[in-house]
Amino acid sequence: MSLERLPQQRIDEAVALLKRIEGEFAPAAFANSLGAEDMVLTDLIACHVPGIEMFTLDTGRLHEETYRLMQKVADRYDRPLRVYFPQPETVQQYATAHGVNGFYQSVELRKACCQARKVEPLGRALAGKAAWITGLRREQAVTRRDLPEHEFDAAHGIEKFNPLAAWSEAEVWAYLHAYGVPYNELHARGFPSIGCAPCTRALTPGEDVRAGRWWWEDPATRECGLHPARREKAAA
Repeated sequence: MSLERLPQQRIDEAVALLKRIEGEFAPAAFANSLGAEDMVLTDLIACHVPGIEMFTLDTGRLHEETYRLMQKVADRYDRPLRVYFPQPETVQQYATAHGVNGFYQSVELRKACCQARKVEPLGRALAGKAAWITGLRREQAVTRRDLPEHEFDAAHGIEKFNPLAAWSEAEVWAYLHAYGVPYNELHARGFPSIGCAPCTRALTPGEDVRAGRWWWEDPATRECGLHPARREKAAA
């Protein structure tokens, strides 16, 4: 995929927004999921916006390929990628009460697992921040069709920015290929969206881009809790 598929204006607008966030909403942090979109933002922030912190959430159940990419990010960019882990006691209590894979038993138990492994660590990562940045795009899921570039995150009481909201999948990959940005090996094996290993599978032909995440649940409300407004609007 060539850079011709990605107008320079897209890049310029994303960089301009990131610089605005850096200047007007400090301290700001980028929640890096290490997905394709987030690798675009990793490269843009590392190259143009040194004042924005980058962090990731290690749930303890990630794919080995994701850990390899995490190391590639550390090797390529002269920027720390801060890693937040779940509280060991909370994970232990969950596993003791429901089993290590109890999230398959019900939506409630799956959300409880996400709460322990993702939502609570995110809260710690965002403590004291004025804004946070995500790689969410409108094309990704029915829960994200009305995604704005800028919104207020009431759950954390801070501003939230989605600089790639209007980008297409083709534009994301055009950027990655044009600038030689590393990405997760699983993308080439049918995994457009990558989360915890037990909750992510490869897609079959014709499936929605998010169909491989929590595939046993209703797609209209299939979010992990990091973006509750998306789930609530879809269910309304």
